Amino acid sequence: MKKNVSVIGSGFASISAACYLAKAGYQVNVFEKNAQLGGRARQFVHQGFKFDMGPTWYWMPDVFERFFGDFGKKPSDYYHLERLGPAYRVYFGKDDFIDISDDLNEIKETFEKIEPNAAKALTNFLRKAERNYEVAIKDLVYKPGLSPFELVSKDTILEVPQFISTIHDVAKRMFKNQRLRQIIEFPVLFLGAKPSMTPSFYSFMNFADLGLGTWYPSGGMKSVVDGMIRLAEEMGVVFHTGEAVSKINTGNDRRVSSLMINDVEHPVDLLVSGADYAHTESLLDPQYRVYSDAYWNKKVMAPSSLLFYVGLDKKVEHLLHHTLFFDVSFDEHAKAIYDDPKWPENPLFYASFPSITDSTVAPAGKEAAIFLIPLAPDLEDSEALRTRYFDMIIKRLEDLTGQDIKSSILFKESYCVQDFKDDYNSFKGNAYGMANTLMQTAFLRPKLKSKKIKNLYFTGQLTVPGPGVPPSLISGKLVSDLLTKDN
Repeated sequence: MKKNVSVIGSGFASISAACYLAKAGYQVNVFEKNAQLGGRARQFVHQGFKFDMGPTWYWMPDVFERFFGDFGKKPSDYYHLERLGPAYRVYFGKDDFIDISDDLNEIKETFEKIEPNAAKALTNFLRKAERNYEVAIKDLVYKPGLSPFELVSKDTILEVPQFISTIHDVAKRMFKNQRLRQIIEFPVLFLGAKPSMTPSFYSFMNFADLGLGTWYPSGGMKSVVDGMIRLAEEMGVVFHTGEAVSKINTGNDRRVSSLMINDVEHPVDLLVSGADYAHTESLLDPQYRVYSDAYWNKKVMAPSSLLFYVGLDKKVEHLLHHTLFFDVSFDEHAKAIYDDPKWPENPLFYASFPSITDSTVAPAGKEAAIFLIPLAPDLEDSEALRTRYFDMIIKRLEDLTGQDIKSSILFKESYCVQDFKDDYNSFKGNAYGMANTLMQTAFLRPKLKSKKIKNLYFTGQLTVPGPGVPPSLISGKLVSDLLTKDN
């Protein structure tokens, strides 16, 4: 008889784990508290517009290929991918922007035009970044974080100096031009920490960016979620929506015995939680919690975000599918997130216009726009603050790109710290989990398996390997391998 595995949450990590566990022969049931599957990668649909509510960047396509390949499938069996060219645009001032091409030689030419010998510096930097990517994929990210010895190999030993220097150090050493430095520092923001706190080994994110390219799945990231759900259901996984877990019951044998869901008790053989780690442990009796409130409060959390989903009654100009606005001080905004948590005076922000690429996500002649401002977690969150910052970034966008936007707004919806707490039980309302700083890497992150409950496991961006969609897919594989080995 197949053992039953219950999975809490339906984000990328949970669906990944469900697929691998079903392949291993378990009967898997996934319980999602919200009405829609996908966790942070849900979709907001309104007046014919479709918005990815969470992730909008598709990087590291090889990780997705490996995931589907583990089941004898390909991403193209479930969704269509398009490589974006240019990949994205970065604004530094009015009529002052840099486009990052989908062709590496063109990127080098762009760098060289801005700073003499920058092409050679970029070539050397990316050669090392590609090597780091190979080491990361082969020796690091597919390890379960059980022991520091997982990190020890002939390849990783050679990279020790890169865990002492930072991405900021490397960018400053290699490029004099501040704009080029910011382009080099940008990708590690996906890891949830500022470049001056991120080991230079993580330059492998630059290879993911400039080497492997930026892709777009037709229909948005929700199509990736839908593809993974189809794969899971093909293998017998059963999904349940509107099923919030309110209590994890344990027996005298230090095992989870059942879940309380909508006042109904559900028996459990094995449990994997892809929900927020701290929240999951709060559902246990206190004596069974591994990590205290003090532990979580000491951790460097990845940022939260203020997001806006906006329907525009016209097509935009001078913007790309992915556009970054670095026209204000990067350092001052970073301080407001990590050093002195507060609402930033002049925030950097990111804008996505998926309808530039995909006509299915907005009505004809209209534009779907997503705006994101990174914020420190656990900040005061009010409608007045949201409105103030929306007006601020729209005014800057209009000034920088020389066009009227505000008068063409059909509607806007916002999403911020309190929503992350309410919808995802997110610790302090973080958007990306726990930052991948040196002291929060690999075996130093919260464990995939509870030390106090024999049949309780965890997955997602608060455990290994860390924040981001590709790491979440990997986390699902890691926890399923560990569970299968134990049982």
